[in-house]
Amino acid sequence: MFNFESFGKIIIGIGAFLIILGVVVYLTGKFFGFGKLPGDILIQRENFTFYFPLATSIIISIVLTLLFNLFRRF
Repeated sequence: MFNFESFGKIIIGIGAFLIILGVVVYLTGKFFGFGKLPGDILIQRENFTFYFPLATSIIISIVLTLLFNLFRRF
């Protein structure tokens, strides 16, 4: 059957992970300049701003791919 206690623990774990991830992303952008790399797209008009972090997304993807492949081997 469905166990609400284990489901609750999973939801709490996911929430804690998202909070930690949010803090890391916030501090990384503040100290290391992620989000302001030369390949990131920024278009500003009078009442419109479009931002697409292309270079930042590619770097994060490469780093996560390397980490997941490293952890998968162990």
